[in-house]
Order: sequence, then C-alpha cells, then structure tokens
Amino acid sequence: MKIRRVVTGHDSEGRARVVDDRAVEPITSELMPGCAFFPLWGRDERPTFPDDGSPRRAATWYPPRDGSRFMINTVPPGEPAPPPDLDVAAALEELERQMPGAMAANEPGTPGMHTTDSLDYVLVVSGEATLELDDGEQTVLRAGDVVIQNGTRHAWRNHGTEPCTIVGVAIGADRTRPGDPNEACPGPGRDQATVDEQRGAARTTPPDR
Repeated sequence: MKIRRVVTGHDSEGRARVVDDRAVEPITSELMPGCAFFPLWGRDERPTFPDDGSPRRAATWYPPRDGSRFMINTVPPGEPAPPPDLDVAAALEELERQMPGAMAANEPGTPGMHTTDSLDYVLVVSGEATLELDDGEQTVLRAGDVVIQNGTRHAWRNHGTEPCTIVGVAIGADRTRPGDPNEACPGPGRDQATVDEQRGAARTTPPDR
C-alpha cells in the first residue's frame, strides 16, 4: 500500500498553503510479518492556529493527554509469527526505536491485548477485523464499519482471508484510579511525574478549555 500525505499550514501572512506533499513509508518488523504501520501525523500538545504546518513533537507511539496520533495499520490474516531464527532482542530494540512505547503497552502472555489512555476513532477500510474485549467478547467489523474506542482493554484480530486495513485517530486522555474519580493514573508512556504535572495543570485550567 502507498500512502500520500498532504499537509496544510499558514504562510507568514496567514494564508492557507500546502506545506508538505510526500509518501509515508510504513514501519514493518519481522516480529509481526505482514503487518505495516503508517504513522501519518501526531503531536504531544493541543494545537494553536495559525501555524506553519511543520511537524511537532510526538515522542511516543500513543499520545499523552492533549496529544493526538493519526495512523493507518494493515494486519494480515491469522496470527503473525516471527521466523524461528529471528534475533528477538534486536528486533524488539529496533521496534522500540521506531514505535516508542508500543510494545510496552501490550500484555505479556496475551498477544495484541493492550490498554491505552486515549479516545480512538477507528475506520475499517478493507478486509475484516475482529475487535476483542474483556471476557473474550468479539465483534466482527468490515469495510465501512467504525469503532469508538473509549480507553478500553482490547486487541485487533484478523480472522478473515485477506489483509485488513484500518485508519485510526487517537486523542490522549486521563484515566482515573478505581475508587477515586479525581485521581489520574499513569498509562503507557506516562510516568507519575507527568501525571502529577498534568493534574496540577488541570486544577489551574480555565473551565472553558
């Protein structure tokens, strides 16, 4: 699959312009043969316009609070299995460099199952995807179906016969600890210091933000 990304921005006089037009190369790994991940855009803070449309910091694969990520993922049918002679340690190191924090969000012993502190808007554009939630609950999705993923524990499976391509937009969110709706807790890529900083910012933020 070839993905062309067109980015707009504002020039020095505030006029709308196309500031970038290029192909986006996918991230692939022998850990997950057949999978392709296209990181299209992302930023770690709320945008303020006008801006020049230049890329902003996106330090981790999943967004922090007020951050966002835009991606396209392709998943092959079945369960991707790495080759038996793969140097797993080296492959994991390379994947961490390309997709910081992505593998750390996955649950050990449950391939693909993960939870992120984000609101995800997902569109299936081709093939068939199975959304797996707690207790083995599964929902089959096909081209044209959408999912609103409200920070739930989930995994994506492809039980079909052809590759599945999904488009996703993730918006960073907070997560509360059980029993205390006012306490934010760390998620993937977020340490307690970051949460404390965000909690303090939230307490001094005007209500209309």
